[in-house]
Amino acid sequence: MPIGQPFTLLCQTLSRPRHHGRVDLHLHTTFSDGAYSPGEIVDLARRSGLSAIAVTDHDTLAGIAPTRHAAGDALEIVAGVEITTGFLGREVHLLAYFFDADDVALGLALDHLRAERVGRFHEMIARLRGQGVPIEEAAIARLSNSTTLGRPHVAALIVQARKAGSVREAFQRYLHDQGKAAVPKTRLPVAEAIALVRQAGGVASWAHPNYHCTREALVELKRLGLSAVEVEYPAFQARRRKELRQLAAEVGLTITGGSDCHGPGQPHRAVGASSITHDELERLRARTQARG
Repeated sequence: MPIGQPFTLLCQTLSRPRHHGRVDLHLHTTFSDGAYSPGEIVDLARRSGLSAIAVTDHDTLAGIAPTRHAAGDALEIVAGVEITTGFLGREVHLLAYFFDADDVALGLALDHLRAERVGRFHEMIARLRGQGVPIEEAAIARLSNSTTLGRPHVAALIVQARKAGSVREAFQRYLHDQGKAAVPKTRLPVAEAIALVRQAGGVASWAHPNYHCTREALVELKRLGLSAVEVEYPAFQARRRKELRQLAAEVGLTITGGSDCHGPGQPHRAVGASSITHDELERLRARTQARG
């Protein structure tokens, strides 16, 4: 039950036009490294006045169906996923939308990435134990089998072992990219990932692009089938958002955006804190037909 006045919320929801409101296309749930369940994400999205959202858990589609079930007819749930890929020797995250969640080839590729994440997780645990961090098997066993394992889960175990006072400190001491316990993720080649998304009927966007996102890089990725670039993102200043919009227009890409919410404690990344318009969502949806 939403916090506040349920009847008022219901009236506001029913009175909104179908295509009214903002859209958050970058959200994480407990099916990867998010703290909110699908139901909680839907509740927060409704209270934020969003008309559509995408759950984009890391390398898994498991959160899509529960989110749609929780939402009912209250708001549109776009099929989404954040895929770990490699491009020009760097890790690049790819946001995929509007694909067939039952597509076999895409599902198998994501299964492989998750299996590799499990091996990586246990390698990091072994490294931590070698450094005197007592991670208990019982604590590991409490992690859900449906969760896509990553460094945040390891960081939480370090805090539980009283070897760091917070997840942030655990990253600083052990798990940053050059940390003694860090293990690189397996990456799907970006061309393969984009092809799988397109074959499943979807579109792909470059997630939270850093300053390696140049015009030349976008041109190459568009040649491979990229359809969009994430422009509206909590960490971006207005100037950077403007630059990315201009680059997208020059190259012929549409735009995406979202909060990248992982849970409470970061107001600038709350559900709906960054968003695009419903018109921009429709332009992205149109790319599924144009395959551009």
